Amino acid sequence: MSEASSTATSKPARRVLLAVSGGIAAYKAPELVRALVRQGQTVRCALTRNAARFVTPLVLQTVSGHAVRTDLFDAEQEGEIDHIALADWAELVVVAPATADLLAKLAHGIADELVSTLLLATRAPVLVAPAMNVHMWDHPATRDNVALLRARGVRFVGPEAGFLACGWEGEGRMAEPATIAAEAERLLGAPTLAGEVVVVTAGGTREPLDPVRVLANRSSGKMGFEVAAEAARRGAEVVLISGPSSLATPAGVRRVGIETALQMRDAVHAELARCSVFVAAAAVSDFRPAMPAKQKIKKEALGDDGGLVVELVRNPDILAEVGAGDRAAGARSEPKAGEVQQDGRTRRLIVVGFAAESEDVLAAARRKLERKRCDLIVANDVSRSDAGFDVDTNAVTLVWPGGRDEALPLLPKRAVAAQILDRVEQIRGAR
Repeated sequence: MSEASSTATSKPARRVLLAVSGGIAAYKAPELVRALVRQGQTVRCALTRNAARFVTPLVLQTVSGHAVRTDLFDAEQEGEIDHIALADWAELVVVAPATADLLAKLAHGIADELVSTLLLATRAPVLVAPAMNVHMWDHPATRDNVALLRARGVRFVGPEAGFLACGWEGEGRMAEPATIAAEAERLLGAPTLAGEVVVVTAGGTREPLDPVRVLANRSSGKMGFEVAAEAARRGAEVVLISGPSSLATPAGVRRVGIETALQMRDAVHAELARCSVFVAAAAVSDFRPAMPAKQKIKKEALGDDGGLVVELVRNPDILAEVGAGDRAAGARSEPKAGEVQQDGRTRRLIVVGFAAESEDVLAAARRKLERKRCDLIVANDVSRSDAGFDVDTNAVTLVWPGGRDEALPLLPKRAVAAQILDRVEQIRGAR
């Protein structure tokens, strides 16, 4: 059985053509195929002759479950599916790696072998992952070709900076297969949130006690990052306002990094004028030290038995401000509470809050729903080892106005994010 045939998905498969050109990064092509297949995509591969020097067609055939094309004029391959039919078959073409030579051919309409011919013939969107020497990437000819392709609508992912196979260091390394696959999935997603501007807060905040120490919480940001990624897959413009986190920025998402609650508040209010959906998944510190020390607090200065007393002051309630239609100083004071101006129209802002509780979870969530004027509260018991902070699963209850509760089973956080945005779409449709 092929690796592809063992993968199941609840989503309809989309047709992805992976075009591989002759760079050392071609050895990562099987990993990229696996990532696409795990998403549920149907993947076919086409290689340039030089690409076949780095990765064999048999390997790609095994992981994709489909025959691999390598030659424009191979009668046997043409008999199975001719190259024009293959170009028409694709719903998305991913070029990884894309060498400088292939970018030049694509930019100038040269079709002198299989892959360049497929790229000229296809009507599908094209996603390109460049990989080459740093000086080749920086060359004016390559830059001009990239600019021309971008102007035509070709999408790019990478390249990344780092140590290159040629020995140089700099931009030119192909984006990681997981990153390319995530961008491909975003481009293939149904644009059910197209036209929406979704602002998501994620992670914990850190409140400085002195230049070294902070008051913080255990939030990793995983839930908020999954919500942002899912919104981007659905075609929304997404702004992710995140506390310190090692998580990678999801494909198609603009990330705003903050550290303190006050910084998060400022970042949220800076986006509210355009925001149509606000999802507050961050674990924002309720309090901060009133007077952070300017120098590191020395325990010797406290004496052998001395303790430390820290006066705390309350942080602003960001979710309550958004729900009430408040605006920070300097931000727009219109429209009315809970509304935003977008494309010349006044629209009701959809507000989703999270209630991370350790006891009386639903009661606390209902109070939060009413007090903060949310359209939906996502309640979860963070005392559970499988659904709290810094794990990949979550068990939540969706708390609605009017006393209705909707309990979801334990799910991966990505699936929870999809459920939340399904409900956002229901709210939008009802309005």
